[in-house]
Amino acid sequence: MAVREVIIYPDPILRNKNTEVTTFDEDLKKLTDDMFDTMYEFEGIGLAGPQIAVNKRIVVIDIPDDEGNQHKNQLVIINPKITKLEGDIVESQEGCLSVPGYQDTVTRYQRCTVEYQNLQGEHCVFDNVDGLFAICLQHEIDHLEGKIFVDKLSRLKRERLHKKYAKILKDRQRGE
Repeated sequence: MAVREVIIYPDPILRNKNTEVTTFDEDLKKLTDDMFDTMYEFEGIGLAGPQIAVNKRIVVIDIPDDEGNQHKNQLVIINPKITKLEGDIVESQEGCLSVPGYQDTVTRYQRCTVEYQNLQGEHCVFDNVDGLFAICLQHEIDHLEGKIFVDKLSRLKRERLHKKYAKILKDRQRGE
């Protein structure tokens, strides 16, 4: 298991659509273990393949329990498809490991149903889930479609973020 490099916005890798997983083997298990290690290292609750430059339809999620502990609810979600969005449009405070140091309020559906495959390739369904889990699923599946939560921000907020990240990238290139 290893911590992988997280791809940082606005890297074009994050805009790619991702291919379906067709081989369910030990390499896939190792990849998802690396994804969990990376997610925990950077204190996230979800991570999608493109965020570590793996353009495959893979997501890992671990929503903390009521005491804030992780490692108990690990979910590997392969080839997910949202089949239903329901309920009110709700505001949520979101951040992203690919947009470090930035959080903002975005809107998402209150509930969703997602079909996916597990590590063994078996068909599974998260039926009518809500709360943080529903928001996290929508956020991570957006990554698989080349979308980032900042796409949901107003034009003015996106412009400010672009300027901030342009400076961060220049500083990184200079080694600061």
